[in-house]
Amino acid sequence: MDAPESAGRVETAGGLLYNCTGMEIVVDTSVIIAVLVREPHRAALVQATASADLLAPPSVHWEVGNAFSAMFKRRRLTLRAARRALEAYRQIPIRFSDIDLDRALEVAQNFDLYAYDAYVLVCAMQHHCALLSLDHGLVAAAARAGIKILEIQP
Repeated sequence: MDAPESAGRVETAGGLLYNCTGMEIVVDTSVIIAVLVREPHRAALVQATASADLLAPPSVHWEVGNAFSAMFKRRRLTLRAARRALEAYRQIPIRFSDIDLDRALEVAQNFDLYAYDAYVLVCAMQHHCALLSLDHGLVAAAARAGIKILEIQP
C-alpha cells in the first residue's frame, strides 16, 4: 500500500493466508495514516501490503478525515499537508466493503469496542482475511475473535 507506488510480498508470522480471495488484507485507519504521514512503520506497512488486495469498511474513509482533524488540533499537520496526503490516499487501491451492522453491534458488545473498531473486525470476519493494524487494542480484540493478524517488522 504505497501512496502511490508499491512493491514487495506479503508474509505473515503464521505462514500463508487461507480463506481469502487472492491475497486480501483488511486495513484500519492506523495503517493508512501511518503510510500517509510517513510514520516510522511506513516502509514495513508498504512492504507488507504491496502484493495484497486491501479491504476496509466504509467507515475508514471518514476516519481518515477525523484523524487529520485531530492532527490539526495537535498542530501535527497543516491543511496543505493534509490535502497532499488526501491526494496520496486517493491513489491507494482500497476496496470498501459493506458490513453487517447487526453483527458489528454484537462484536462491539462482546469485545467492548467502539462501533468503528467493530466494523473493521466484522470486515475481516466476513471476508475470512487477516487484519493489519497498528492499534494494539484492536489487534488484541481481533486475536480474541480468532481473526488472523498480519504482523509487521518495523
